[in-house]
Amino acid sequence: MTRKTFADSAAIKQGPWTHRHIDANGSRFHIVESGEGPLILLLHGFPEFWWAWRHQIPALADAGFRVVAADLRGYGASDKPPRGYDAYTMAADVVGIVRALGEREATVVGHDLGGILGFAAAAFHPRQFKSLVVLGAAHPLRQRAALAVDPKGQMAASRHLFAFQMPRYEHKLTDWDARKVADLMYAWSGPGWRGSRDFQEYVRACRDVIQIPQAAFCALEAFRWPFRTAIGLAGRRFVKLLQRPTPVPTLQLHGALDKCVLPRTAQGSGRYVHGRYEWKLLDGVGHFPQQEAPETVTKEIIRWASG
Repeated sequence: MTRKTFADSAAIKQGPWTHRHIDANGSRFHIVESGEGPLILLLHGFPEFWWAWRHQIPALADAGFRVVAADLRGYGASDKPPRGYDAYTMAADVVGIVRALGEREATVVGHDLGGILGFAAAAFHPRQFKSLVVLGAAHPLRQRAALAVDPKGQMAASRHLFAFQMPRYEHKLTDWDARKVADLMYAWSGPGWRGSRDFQEYVRACRDVIQIPQAAFCALEAFRWPFRTAIGLAGRRFVKLLQRPTPVPTLQLHGALDKCVLPRTAQGSGRYVHGRYEWKLLDGVGHFPQQEAPETVTKEIIRWASG
């Protein structure tokens, strides 16, 4: 099959928001912005881009917040440098975006990889956080432990992570019009959303955006770093820093049908939060809560950000 070529413009979707780029932590990030008030920063996961929050952006803006959804380093229309996909740099990206927006603190909402970065950034830079909301993700140390002690559960659910370690796997990710992306998202989604037109349109967009030059390679690098550094100095230092419970108030929302990050893996994340913490399991929802149950998730974000 002839490989298609996509430009950064594939990540530009029109709606009740504005697009622009900002410089933060030495890179250029594409952001989507709407509303005025306290800042809510939305961070997407793999294999997605900022449009994951299309249902939340207008609703949160109408509720009196300044809402910013960013393409992570290496994704969408943001810069795609060859390096910088370690957890330290990407956590610093989160803080850098908040500062580049002229704010001192923000409520950070992260899904999947965005949730992992939220946990890390809240541990490393708690003063830049008003609060944290995590969806479809476990604390990095919970994820690490579950891979070791739950071989028939989380390790089996994470077989894609082991595949990502293969050289040049990014080409497998984009082969056949990024069919692998569609397969993963279908497997991880709950049945209610999986059969909808919204799912089909969103997956089509993610397939296009992951085919932007270098995007697939960059996306995989964030998942290769933990394996490369697991027994090295950088990995040990990362674990030590994350062992300090964060004081940032944290709300964790998780789909009961999540087959990517199992609920039992994510549920133990509260031990790493010293501040106010809530856990909520969403019935009938898979790995993409903000899209499978958009109204419920929006209400929870508003409640937590207003607290």
